[in-house]
Amino acid sequence: MTTDPLFPGFEVRRFRGAGAEIHGVVGGSGPPLLLLHGFPQTHAIWHEVAARLAERFTVVATDLRGYGDSQKPPSDERHAPYAKRAMAADQVAVMRELGFERFRVAGHDRGGRVAHRLARDHRDRVERLAVLDISPTLAMYQQTDQRFATLYYHWFFLIQPFDLPERLIGADPDYYFDRKIGGWGTAGSPFDPAALAEYRRCWRAPAAIHAMCEDYRAAAGIDLEHDRADLDRKLDCPVLVLWGEKGVVHRCFRPLDDWRAVATDVQGEALPGGHYLAEELPDLTAERLLSFFA
Repeated sequence: MTTDPLFPGFEVRRFRGAGAEIHGVVGGSGPPLLLLHGFPQTHAIWHEVAARLAERFTVVATDLRGYGDSQKPPSDERHAPYAKRAMAADQVAVMRELGFERFRVAGHDRGGRVAHRLARDHRDRVERLAVLDISPTLAMYQQTDQRFATLYYHWFFLIQPFDLPERLIGADPDYYFDRKIGGWGTAGSPFDPAALAEYRRCWRAPAAIHAMCEDYRAAAGIDLEHDRADLDRKLDCPVLVLWGEKGVVHRCFRPLDDWRAVATDVQGEALPGGHYLAEELPDLTAERLLSFFA
């Protein structure tokens, strides 16, 4: 069995996905729980909470298509291969390959947006949904003001046409991404050195830089089309919303109100951290997830 040093006792797996091969780890026993990471990271964000969750659940933590060691398929003019619909379909295929037709899912940042779309497109599969430090994509674009655009400038930088952001980031990827992730947490770095080394290894790849830009381009286009088409159809699975009281989402949005506009059963709270809850506040994050998913 191949193992990941950040996930002792977990098995490293390669899955077929639904158009891209997906890298991930699997561990624990019990009901299935899928964990999805955000930008510009990998499944390694969950390394501090996975062991605790695995005491109660079969934990599956994957790299989204385009990220980490997952495949980075070619895109198209509409960026459809990086639509959250396509990325969610990968994860359904992963869980089906493991024999799980119904499961719980938690997503942080971009992973939360994939999890949201997964719950919409595959309502019969998602039992419970947890989203970490996001409001719905459409709500955030609709409420964008100067403060948010300044703090989350990358939303508007990464969507610029190919290959402007790719060239600028590619000139010094460690500088760009270190500056970017350094502005979202609490004082000091919340990242384990081994996890940070893993993020850097993955984000330096030109194919990964391009795929991340495509993720954001899709979010500003085709994803909004999909979200608008669902405005009259609320999610009916229970939804947990957690966000950092020191983060941008807390300052610029009202997460509970935003999620209650798109789902019927929403609970949640701000936690005393920044954007990276699973790494800044692993014990508290695990506690809240365990309570909700149990």
